[in-house]
Amino acid sequence: MSKDKVLCAVDVGSSKVATLIASVGEDDKINLIGVSATVSRGIKKGQIVDIEEAVAAITESIEAAERMAGYSISSVYASIGGPQIESTNSHAVVAVAKPDSEIEENDILRVNDAARAITLPSSKEILHVIPRTYTVDGQEGIRDPIGMTGIRLETDTHIITASSTAMKNLVKCMGLVGVSAEELVFGGVASSHAVLTDTEKELGVVMVDIGGETTDVVIFVDGAIAWSSVIPVGARHVTSDLAVGLRISLESAEKIKVFLGKAVKTPALPQIQEGEEKLLLHRQTTPGGKAPKEEPLDVRGLGITEEMQKISRKAVVDSIVRPRVREIFELIGKEIKKSGFGTQIPSGLVICGGGALTVDILETAKHSLGYPARVGKIEGLVGLVDEVDSPLFATAAGLILYTARSGSGQQFALPILARNLLLKDVISRGISLIKSFLP
Repeated sequence: MSKDKVLCAVDVGSSKVATLIASVGEDDKINLIGVSATVSRGIKKGQIVDIEEAVAAITESIEAAERMAGYSISSVYASIGGPQIESTNSHAVVAVAKPDSEIEENDILRVNDAARAITLPSSKEILHVIPRTYTVDGQEGIRDPIGMTGIRLETDTHIITASSTAMKNLVKCMGLVGVSAEELVFGGVASSHAVLTDTEKELGVVMVDIGGETTDVVIFVDGAIAWSSVIPVGARHVTSDLAVGLRISLESAEKIKVFLGKAVKTPALPQIQEGEEKLLLHRQTTPGGKAPKEEPLDVRGLGITEEMQKISRKAVVDSIVRPRVREIFELIGKEIKKSGFGTQIPSGLVICGGGALTVDILETAKHSLGYPARVGKIEGLVGLVDEVDSPLFATAAGLILYTARSGSGQQFALPILARNLLLKDVISRGISLIKSFLP
């Protein structure tokens, strides 16, 4: 029986640490076999601020996923973010090594290496070099030039940089947990693998991942990443506003925010005849036909410690939640304008992350930016998909898909039982060896 390749992804976020374990069989189906999410500790705005706390949270998350999957993980792919994530587009040119023959993979490596030659401060490192398009002897728009004949090879690449300190701290944390970090992946790049379709990427789309304390913005144009950045504002700022506005704790404010996001909207009216529609409109616009006032929402069952029984949904949403969400989308709009690709994104916005569950998020996005918007849905996985059927897991699921599609990071993980038996066998052999040297 052939062994399945086992992949592990860890999304290290400001509000949660999510771990997914998946197996890839010979049919290339990505089967999700382990899922866990724990409260994040020691991490602020996507960066580690307390190594001990972060190691404890990551360990708890990985061990929970291992128990569910029944495998012991030795290496992982981890997400990285934070306001220090920046990007730039680079152009490079090389001569084809063998002008009389075809372009080979070595030529692609050389031109991409040439694109990496950009000036960076000592505190920055290149995280990703993502080819956008190639040009062979003046012929533009080539996606894969391998096998083509030419003399001059050019490339336009998208380069994402991150803080050297943040990257080293995350790698160190993984080492202390007992796993090796095979690769660090920008959270926005990972999320795009899970929630965007090929058609959206080709037409032009903005992927918005609203996390706890940061928001990732990734713009695709002509099927490739053209812009990426991080905004230092996230869904936790909405929670803080609710806590201040309602004079309650952050924990109670988070419960109310989640409750508002899940609150059942007024059901759509069934199809009615034209005469009935006019009558209904007349009743709604006359004194005798006024619609009933909004019923206050009962929040006593949410476990809130404060003496609060009911809230007005309209007042809370209109005066507290929506202004902050509008501010987030205004900042996103500035990033889109700064990128210069605002006219090349007809597919609009795809929103994911925990912030995508905020009440009236789509209406606010459409009103603030004027683009169509939808909440991203994770695609491409089988198995325990119901466990990750939420935009909360977009980055973690995207890491799994990124790893599987790139053909890297695939490992053979030992089942926990087999690992324990192997360990016992090694210890037994060691004891026997020691005894053989004793008189």
